[in-house]
Order: sequence, then structure tokens, then C-alpha cells
Amino acid sequence: MGSSKPHGIRAARKLKKIRRINRWADKRYKKANFGTALKANPFAGASHAKGLVVEKLGIEAKQPNSAIRKCVRVQLMKNGKKITCFCPRDGALNYVDDNDEVLVAGFGRKGHAVGDIPGVRFKVVKVSGVGLLALYKEIKEKPHH
Repeated sequence: MGSSKPHGIRAARKLKKIRRINRWADKRYKKANFGTALKANPFAGASHAKGLVVEKLGIEAKQPNSAIRKCVRVQLMKNGKKITCFCPRDGALNYVDDNDEVLVAGFGRKGHAVGDIPGVRFKVVKVSGVGLLALYKEIKEKPHH
């Protein structure tokens, strides 16, 4: 009874070839190497991105929670894509104005929405070159131009 895979000292090339073909059935491998995930990612592989605030939004939380989560629409400088970003902390939206330059990071779940905020995958880190946490704690002030 022969088994399905080749055995022997000269079988390495054939085994490598079979493995190379079959790896494409693995979802994680395909996502990492196919290139479409990188194209679809607004950051295009970067950890952070700068953008301009287009508008402020209030997004309703998913059931069973009831709240309006304060978010902003940001147009990225590098490719012009528009994304929705969450402003963390109570009253942090007051430090963000329209047409401000903001630094945006991922929300911690590698491209997935977090918690009860539907469809929001990013968060605001800096506003006009000053950290949002520093503004919130009143350690620094926003530069007035």
C-alpha cells in the first residue's frame, strides 16, 4: 500500500512544491501574502497615519448599550481615503476641531471594530502635533496659529 506523499532521500523538491500549493488554502497565509489585504487597508501597512478632520460625528452604540460615541471623519494625507476615528475619553472631542491635523492609530484589534462602536477601526492619538491625553489632562495646550 503506497501512501499519498513521496518518500525518500530525493523527495524534498516534490514535497516543497506540494506544500507551496496547499498553503494557499490557509486563510491566514493567504491574507498575509496575497496583497489584497494591504490594498484594502487605509494605512497601507503603516502603524499610524496623519489626516485632516472633515467632520465630527456621534455614532450610536450597539445594543444593549445606549450612548453616543464621539467620533470624527478623517481624510488621510497619504492616499485621500476617508475613515471614521474614535476620540477616546470624556470630552476629548472638544479639543478636536474641523480641519485640524490629527494622528490616527489602529484601535487594537487589527482592523476589527472594538466594543460597542460599529464600523470604527481607528482612534485619534494626536491633535495638531499634541497628544490627546496631554490635552485631556491639561498638561499641554493646543498651539494657536
